[in-house]
Amino acid sequence: MPHRRLLGTAVAAAAAFGLLAVASPAAVASSSQPEDREPLRVASYNVSLNRADEGQLISDLERGDDQAAAIAQVLQTVRPDVVLLNEFDYDADGEALDLFRSDYLEEGQHGEDPIEYEYAYTAPVNTGVDSGFDLDNDGRTGTPDDALGFGEFPGQYGMVLLSRYPIETDDVRTFQDFRWQDMPGALLPGDPGTDATGDWYSDEELATLPLSSKSHWDVPVRVGRTTVHVLAAHPTPPTFDGPEDRNGRRNHDEIRFWADYVASPARSSYIYDDDGVSGGLQPGSRFVVVGDYNADPHDGDSVDGAIRQLLDSPRINDPEPTSDGAVEASELQGGANIYHEGDPALDTADFDDSAPGNLRSDYALPSKNLPVSHSGVYWPAANEPGSELTGVAPFPTSDHRPVWVDLLVPGLR
Repeated sequence: MPHRRLLGTAVAAAAAFGLLAVASPAAVASSSQPEDREPLRVASYNVSLNRADEGQLISDLERGDDQAAAIAQVLQTVRPDVVLLNEFDYDADGEALDLFRSDYLEEGQHGEDPIEYEYAYTAPVNTGVDSGFDLDNDGRTGTPDDALGFGEFPGQYGMVLLSRYPIETDDVRTFQDFRWQDMPGALLPGDPGTDATGDWYSDEELATLPLSSKSHWDVPVRVGRTTVHVLAAHPTPPTFDGPEDRNGRRNHDEIRFWADYVASPARSSYIYDDDGVSGGLQPGSRFVVVGDYNADPHDGDSVDGAIRQLLDSPRINDPEPTSDGAVEASELQGGANIYHEGDPALDTADFDDSAPGNLRSDYALPSKNLPVSHSGVYWPAANEPGSELTGVAPFPTSDHRPVWVDLLVPGLR
């Protein structure tokens, strides 16, 4: 399996190394903000462009896909400078990504202006990669639950990072292979039938099982004179398991990984990347944590405090982006939403009304040394333009909404 996939301007050089590169003009910048500084808009969007069969996303995009067109329209409306797309099926040749950029994003959708991303990054993920073990202990092997990350085929539920600004490809770090057992104090699940702790997986399984259900990426983006590290991930949902809570515990530790990564060198010293380089992020670096983290600080099924590991980090700023549409949806849909403790204005995902209800699942969390000018969630109320792009199940786009933050980056004008 290739270690990483880079997409950018150096077509010839990338081809020589078996990588794909596509160049296109950068999009026009948005309007100026305080101090005459142009903000950097960073977004996270679970686009649900995952399909049941390998290669199906490519076929759908080639044919013309209404969901992809609606997703593109949302992105053309929000116009992020850098955006992580979760649940975008990975293919080794980057065909789906090329098609989505050229035939959807770079074509105006329903009156919106096209948007072009000159730089992109994608890489293999653990979803659908057969472990060879019976990881769910159901007496069978080779099922989606026995993959290194749940999936029907390798690359399902993959990730893509799109950027108007250059990606410092030589400095990208990936953590696809970091083993869960190598995290000190990991919340490894125990077999409910024994008195032991952390014994759900055998020693042989733990020697293979990675922490990340997809991958963790540190993708440096050069914004003017400043490097902003985009820390991307998509932890497993904390459900679809049993009393051992193997998915809930893994979700907790996948979130913890970034909290440790941006902390002190002593706390992050155990971390190693896929190239064998140890340690976390250099102190003082500017970064944004993005992704669908499948964890709400108040509601849902995640382990208590899971997302708080990021929200309460002294290195991270939570701008608490909101929308009117989320409040309206919570009131109209009722169900589990009635009993939620969290502020519905912060919700980013429209889940089943019976359980778990709508949740704050998606995040764009900047480091405290990146001032925030604005933030938001694209969830229009029913009487607002764009509400037809969110709607109710079956959703024309996704059951998630894009969340974005505008950052004042030193040296960017």
